[in-house]
Amino acid sequence: MKTEGATGMSYTPLEEPLEPSTDAVADVRPTGLAFPAGGDRRPTAWARIRPLLLRLHFYAGIFIGPFVLMAALTGLLYALVPQIDAMAFRDELKVDDVGDRRLSLNDQVAAARAAHPEGTIASIRPPTALDDTTWVTLAVDDVPPDYARTVFVDPYTAQVRGTLTTYGQWMPVRAWFDELHRNLHLGAFGRNYSELAASWVWVIAIAGLLLWVGHRKGTRKLRRIALPDRGAQGLRGLLSWHGALGVWIIVVVLGLSVTGMTWSRFAGESVDKIQSHLSWNAPSVDTALSASAGPSGGGHHGAMTGAPGHSEVGADTALQAAESAGLRAPMWMYPPAAAEEGWQVSENKRDWPARHDSISIDPQTGAVTDRVNFADWPFMAKMTDWAIDAHMGILFGWVNQLLLTGVALALIASVVLGYRMWWRRRPTRGDRVHLPRPPRRGALRALRPYEALLAVLAVVGVGWFAPLFGASLAAFVAVDLVAGWWARRRRAP
Repeated sequence: MKTEGATGMSYTPLEEPLEPSTDAVADVRPTGLAFPAGGDRRPTAWARIRPLLLRLHFYAGIFIGPFVLMAALTGLLYALVPQIDAMAFRDELKVDDVGDRRLSLNDQVAAARAAHPEGTIASIRPPTALDDTTWVTLAVDDVPPDYARTVFVDPYTAQVRGTLTTYGQWMPVRAWFDELHRNLHLGAFGRNYSELAASWVWVIAIAGLLLWVGHRKGTRKLRRIALPDRGAQGLRGLLSWHGALGVWIIVVVLGLSVTGMTWSRFAGESVDKIQSHLSWNAPSVDTALSASAGPSGGGHHGAMTGAPGHSEVGADTALQAAESAGLRAPMWMYPPAAAEEGWQVSENKRDWPARHDSISIDPQTGAVTDRVNFADWPFMAKMTDWAIDAHMGILFGWVNQLLLTGVALALIASVVLGYRMWWRRRPTRGDRVHLPRPPRRGALRALRPYEALLAVLAVVGVGWFAPLFGASLAAFVAVDLVAGWWARRRRAP
């Protein structure tokens, strides 16, 4: 049996004892524990924790790997879409000729409503560049949930350039790939796949990094932790590439995991509760008007919800007030949702440096009734906003897209290499095809009692925060217990 040397390390992942064959009687107690030099026979802390990390990394990698692989593939496609989206819908997004003077925003909105009187106006996006169209987004009933109908108007002629079903800022192509990444176009049920990937990939990555550091230290190659072994062949070559790729991408993968959970069905609720409890949510502007402004506010509210003949009223007043208040494009304008409310105008510059100042405007007087500056957001609210935009490839433009593309390709390669290593370790004796055996059981028994208790409490805590993680882990444990019982039964005389 190989034991550690002066480095204090034990078996490498390639030499880890496996579960015994079902046709042989063997002791299933944890083996390969490292003992410090000098005659002390107590295993080191690393030797105690390593079997648990190895087993966790193994099972999570095998069963969650397909979900991670699918998330990486769909994320890769999503990262490549923005430029395609802009080219595919150039007729709607750009004008043919830049005129000398733009028409009033009221006239542009009136043209959009004349062409599409259905629904209510949800938002207006004035042009950002000279050749941009104006977006008038309608809330209608004949589109999927969370989608809207956007009318694109030439700001110089009021010609309607086209109408598309949009998802927030995204045109149809990007919206399709966004939904593919989120739920594989399977609705609420499909969101479970992305939540499983986001909830587990950080566990797989951290456990894998610790195992890789231990392996490099044990083989006296810690300085080459981020580099593969060029001359290594077979399993060792696969492992060196698998580990080195993991080192290069782990920071981004952890960030993608955390931000991915904010969008998930179950873990997302936990994130919302924590943010609310710690006051990390982004503040919202108060659009309520004084009682005296109620009648005038009511008139403009009726106009912007499609009242015949008045759909153009109020937009120019709000736009002029926003520009006077120092807001800059790109901006989104939201008409009053009730008679006693004002317009909300918000900056929406999501690339670096981001701008998200927001104001409320009295539609009668043009007075600013409330303002929330991005500079006044809580620090964690800013961090959340920046992290989400980085996840979506927006924050740093094409550099962000390039980074996500490289990470997605490396993650795909890492998952494939992991499965390749797993398959290469299968028994090849005899004519029957055998599945590779997992590392030995008994990882918890290798820990000291308080260490085992802390490990269990940590898992329970994470399972409470991310219920899908907890449920899938319970399923893994159940399968492992049944497999162990069946193996013992077959080995029994």
